Amino acid sequence: MLEIRPNCECCDRDLPADSLEAMICTYECTFCKGCVIDILSNVCPNCGGGFVMRPIRPVKEWRSGLSREIQKPSIERVHSEYTRKELKEFSAQVSATPPRKR
Repeated sequence: MLEIRPNCECCDRDLPADSLEAMICTYECTFCKGCVIDILSNVCPNCGGGFVMRPIRPVKEWRSGLSREIQKPSIERVHSEYTRKELKEFSAQVSATPPRKR
């Protein structure tokens, strides 16, 4: 099940469960749209993959046991171990290769 992390790993911006600004990679690394575009150039600094918009878990329990209330988003904040400079340098090396070929 998707973890739904509460913040951008780069700038620490709050990304609530219903945020349209949250982007994730295949490993659920979570960054805001601004950092993905301006700093990361659509390159996950952890795995080298690309990003997609994070899905929004339904608030209402449309099906039994399946909702944000029943399966709560994570409250544990995650932070990148790399500086912004290191993130930009890594992204510059990888961004010329399309995500599907990385």
